[in-house]
Amino acid sequence: MTATNLSEIEAAAVDSPSPWARGHIAQYLASDGAEVDHPSADRLILLYTKGRKSGSLRRLPVVFFPAGEDMLVVASKGGAPKHPEWYKNLVADSRVWVRFKKDFFPAMATTLTPDERAVEWPKITEMSPAFADYQAKVDRVIPVVKLTRL
Repeated sequence: MTATNLSEIEAAAVDSPSPWARGHIAQYLASDGAEVDHPSADRLILLYTKGRKSGSLRRLPVVFFPAGEDMLVVASKGGAPKHPEWYKNLVADSRVWVRFKKDFFPAMATTLTPDERAVEWPKITEMSPAFADYQAKVDRVIPVVKLTRL
């Protein structure tokens, strides 16, 4: 990603095409994440990835789970049979940007190993049981990604 500060990145960002996501992004940007109509608004971040095909900066809202100094995000896509595009993007380029409320920082995205996921998955599903439901309805293992501040 060539942009290096919040204003450049916000100006370059292309929002998720989902109306649901676009609404949450607009609320997040208008309130620095303080007023978003989302059940997990207190753990909602904006994640910025580089499009693996387009090269453009993509912005989407995702829920995170705390893991020490890191954040974990789940590539569930609501239990869809295929990984979400944002996950494919960060696999192609693990350098991402994260906005949490007024905090904005570059991060490295790393998919948890099966052993790491086995430790974290019960914590995630305890906090958000819907993820267990999503996993139960698909054949793929839903990836969990660690975001480490750079």
